[in-house]
Amino acid sequence: MVATIATTEANGQVYDRKTELKAFDESKAGVKGLLDAGVTSLPRIFVNNQTLPLDGLTVVTNDDQTQAGIPIIDLGGVNDVPARREEIIKEILDACGTWGFFQIVNHGIPQTMLNEIREGVLKFHELDTETKKKYYTREYGKKKFIYNSNYYLFEGPVTNWRDTITAVMAPVAADPQEIPEVCREIIIDYSKEVIRLGHTLFELFSESMGLHPNHLKDIDCAEEMMLLGHYYPPCPEPEKAIGINNHKDNDFLTILLQDQVGGLQVLNDNKWVEVPYVPGALVINTGDLLQLISNDRFKSVVHRVQSKKVGPRISVAGFFRPVYWNPRPFGPIKEILSEENPAIYRECTNKEYLQTYFSTGQDGTPALDKFKL
Repeated sequence: MVATIATTEANGQVYDRKTELKAFDESKAGVKGLLDAGVTSLPRIFVNNQTLPLDGLTVVTNDDQTQAGIPIIDLGGVNDVPARREEIIKEILDACGTWGFFQIVNHGIPQTMLNEIREGVLKFHELDTETKKKYYTREYGKKKFIYNSNYYLFEGPVTNWRDTITAVMAPVAADPQEIPEVCREIIIDYSKEVIRLGHTLFELFSESMGLHPNHLKDIDCAEEMMLLGHYYPPCPEPEKAIGINNHKDNDFLTILLQDQVGGLQVLNDNKWVEVPYVPGALVINTGDLLQLISNDRFKSVVHRVQSKKVGPRISVAGFFRPVYWNPRPFGPIKEILSEENPAIYRECTNKEYLQTYFSTGQDGTPALDKFKL
């Protein structure tokens, strides 16, 4: 957890991080508002002073990837060519066991829609501050469309250079009137396509474990879908900042649309590997809860987003998980366990898992470790 007490700098000035965080939050202007105000150097609350073991690892850029990088899987034929479906299942199982990340093409969402959702997210974040303020809140659960900056603003170890909109689109979607007109239609339309695609992927995950195609959907893995629209403004001092710090996703499945600005990096084989922008592709990663119920067959992998001098960077992520209060206990699926493959984790509810995850403030402590037997 981040220290919130006032400290005295070497020059004698007092730095009160908690007070500065509160002032930033109460402005409701986000990181974009700082740039609009003419900031040319990084405000202190955004300076990343963390020294973590993972930070010193080699970064493999797109130009350096002489060996096979993040797998790209072609979903063409997944629903009408049985032999190809079996190949796709094997490719996904290998990618999720090795990388925890892969990209998909021929997924059925047209390029025009991908362009429109990026544009819709951009248009919202570039509205004037006064218009955006009415959507700014930290009261998750009370509204289905919200805007703010940094979920972990007061708990996280470093303030991320990023603003976000969140729309809850399943099981009961946000009322269209809750969603700003500038992005309303495309959020609704794109969310329907993401949910369709997510259900297809859950079928493939189920089949890869020898289960009925509907197994994961039937146990509520895809019950809730939240759509997050991230806006990473150009950063005046990117070497001192971080877009999103090291973390694993607290869901079953994430479907991410990124743009050509780049910055997403995945931890693999003790190296940070950049996820290249592939036009028309979507980035898929498996979260902690899928690792738990698959008994480590699917990996939830640490990743981060680096700040850039160029931008803004736009990404749109669909998160699939049960609703917060779902009472169902989640544990390793009994059908895949054996004497050779005993349960690694105990059962927990989604609420218990999320409370553990949130209590770490994304400080690098793996939430799943708390549930190991």
